[in-house]
Amino acid sequence: MKINIKEMSYEDVLKLPRLKHKKPLKPQMWLATIVRIVCAPTLRKIKFSYTTERMDLVGDQPCLILMNHSSFTDMKLAYGIFYPKKLGIVTSVDAMTGILGKLMRLLGCTPTHKYVTDLTLIKDLQYMLKHNKTSVLMYPEAGYSFDGCATTLPRKLGVLMKKLGVPVVTVITEGAFHRDPLYNMLQIRNVKVSAHVKCIATAEEVKEKSVAELDALLAESFAFDNFAWQRDNKVSIDVPFRADGLHRILYKCPNCGAENQMEGKGIHLTCHACNKQWTMDKYGQLEAKNTNTEYPHIPDWYRWQRECVRKELEDGTYLLDTDVDIAIQVNLDGVCMIGKGHLTHDLNGFHLTGADGKLDYVQSPIYSHTLYSDYYWYEIGDVIGIGDNEFSYFCFPKTNVSVTKARLATEELYKMKKQRRRVKAETKNSDIM
Repeated sequence: MKINIKEMSYEDVLKLPRLKHKKPLKPQMWLATIVRIVCAPTLRKIKFSYTTERMDLVGDQPCLILMNHSSFTDMKLAYGIFYPKKLGIVTSVDAMTGILGKLMRLLGCTPTHKYVTDLTLIKDLQYMLKHNKTSVLMYPEAGYSFDGCATTLPRKLGVLMKKLGVPVVTVITEGAFHRDPLYNMLQIRNVKVSAHVKCIATAEEVKEKSVAELDALLAESFAFDNFAWQRDNKVSIDVPFRADGLHRILYKCPNCGAENQMEGKGIHLTCHACNKQWTMDKYGQLEAKNTNTEYPHIPDWYRWQRECVRKELEDGTYLLDTDVDIAIQVNLDGVCMIGKGHLTHDLNGFHLTGADGKLDYVQSPIYSHTLYSDYYWYEIGDVIGIGDNEFSYFCFPKTNVSVTKARLATEELYKMKKQRRRVKAETKNSDIM
C-alpha cells in the first residue's frame, strides 16, 4: 500500500486547507458487498474460521467492536466475520488519503489521528451508533503489534464504553500476525488464520460495571502472545525469509549490549558488533549458535529491551538525536515532503526542527501514552510520527536509529511522568489534610 506524496516547501504547506470535520456516513451496502467479494479469495486462501462466545446476547444491536491489530489482513477478517452487519470503522487519517479515502468514507470509515486526544471522535462514535444505527469497529491498539503481543492500550477505555452504552465485542485473531508480520517487509506467509469473537459486556453490564472492571475485561481479552501461540500449537512457518527484518524488533544485543548492530536475514539474526548469531526455527523460537540462548522467546527479548530503556530514562542517559526527512499531513490529499530536519527525544519529550528554523515543534512526554512508529511506512521507510490534530509530522531517520526504541521510551517515559504526577498530587492532598 502506498500514499500520495507531494514535494512542497513548508511555507506552501501552511497555506493548504486544513482537514474539515465531516459527520460519518452510513455504510453503502453495495460497496460493502464489493469489499466482501474482494476479500473472499484471501479468506479462502487462509482457511479463515472463527468462533463466538456470548454473541447471542448482542443480536442485531449496534455494538462497539474492539479488534486486535496484527497486519493488513485485519480488515478482510472483519468483513469475513460481520458482513452483512453494517460497520462504521475508525481509521487513521493517513490511511484515508486520495480516491481510496473517498471510497472509505462511503464504506462508513471516519478518520482520526493516532495517539492524539480527539474529542470529536467520541461524538462521531455516538453518531454512528445512534443516528446511523451501525456498529463501530475500532482497533484500540491503533498501531500494528511489533512483538506479537498487544500494543499498549489507552488508559480508561472503560470510560468510552460507559459513554457509548452499547454492547462491547472483542475480536482476537490467531495467525494474522504470522501471515504478514510488520517487521518482515510485507512478505506474505502461508498461515491458517482464525479469530475468537466475544461479547465481553452487554449494554446492561456496561451500565452496571465500573470503569476499572470494564478495563479489566478488555485487558484480559488483549492478553495474547502470538509467538507463544505459534510455539505451543506447533504452527510451522518454514519459509527461508522468516527472520528478514527481525532486527527491527530486536535492535539490542543481549550478549554485548550493542544497539542497532543487529541484522535479521534469511533464518538468522546476527549481531555485527560481537558476531553472535541466533537461528529462528520454524516455530518462531530463537536458538544461539554454539552458546547460550538468552531469550528463545521473542517477546521476552523485547521485554528486556523495554527494561533497558526504562533504566536509561531513570538514569537520565536516554537520548534520540537524529537527522530526519520530514513529511507533513494537514488534510486527506496526501503527505507533503518538506525536506530535511532534526529530531530529538529525551526526558523533555520530542523536539522537531526543520525548514531553516521555520518549523519548531515540541511534544510533551505526557502528550500520548505511546508513539506512532512504524516499519517501512507506506513502502517509504521506518518512521516516527508525532503531531496534533492539525499537523501530523512523519519523521524518517537518516541515521541508524531504532523507531522501536523510540516507542518503548515514549511509553515508559509517559508512565514515569504520570506516576510522579500522582505521587505529587497525593503528597499535596495529604499535606492539606
